[in-house]
Amino acid sequence: MIMLAKNSYGKSRVRLAKVKRHPDRHDFREWTVEILLEGDFESCFVEGDNSKILPTDTMKNTVYSLARTSSAECIEEFGKELLAFFLDRNPQISAARVTMSAKAWEHLHTGGTPHPTAFVEASAECQTAEVAAKRNEAPAIRSGFENLAILKTAGSEFAGFIKDSLTTLPESTDRLLGTSARARWKYSSPGVPFVPLRSKIREVLLNVFAGHASKSLQHTLYAMGETVLRNVPEVEDIELTMPNKHFLLADLSRFGQDNPNEIFVPIDEPHGTIEARLRRQG
Repeated sequence: MIMLAKNSYGKSRVRLAKVKRHPDRHDFREWTVEILLEGDFESCFVEGDNSKILPTDTMKNTVYSLARTSSAECIEEFGKELLAFFLDRNPQISAARVTMSAKAWEHLHTGGTPHPTAFVEASAECQTAEVAAKRNEAPAIRSGFENLAILKTAGSEFAGFIKDSLTTLPESTDRLLGTSARARWKYSSPGVPFVPLRSKIREVLLNVFAGHASKSLQHTLYAMGETVLRNVPEVEDIELTMPNKHFLLADLSRFGQDNPNEIFVPIDEPHGTIEARLRRQG
């Protein structure tokens, strides 16, 4: 016997830009939305009966319509609004998940002051959020960021590792440590102050990265996550993914020159990948 085990469907890469016009300035946001629904859709898959299917084009339209009246100041709040909208209007839906990302647009500075209506994309970093819930249950919210490029030129070493017949990497007690970090953390409640907590968590992570006496990227990753959990009680767990973007010391000896740890060759590929999830015990 064949049965439909699990299924979901929805709309991905729905791009939304919103301008909030104040008398003295404008605010600009650019968000990307993905909506996935689970529920009583077996008749569509098995029999081709679409009577319980909300078109994905309607999901796209919902994003723009809801954005027009929404007062949400962050992707977490807008995700909660979308989730409630779909669950309230569609009894055939048993669970829904909204995943969002936000680009880092900031006011452009001219003459040393922020321009009220001109913007610049600050970096490749983007904020992320996932809001998911089953019907009649409170939503679970994970926030985070990705593509955060960070680097330190001191306070990092890598030594004492396994050496076998294929090992060519020399030990280092003073190396460059660079990564493009991704973080995701789960909040203990759907009603926390998302904007200030996001800023606090990001600041904690960056402060630890900068000041940690690193024995390895694993060592620093753990210290970053541990410090968040110790200092932000609203966070239940945190996942960190930190590729090790290598900087290889350039050999200048063939040119009759020394290299006192100053000239490097950046290597994007291949790179190491370090990831871990930390949570409180009990």
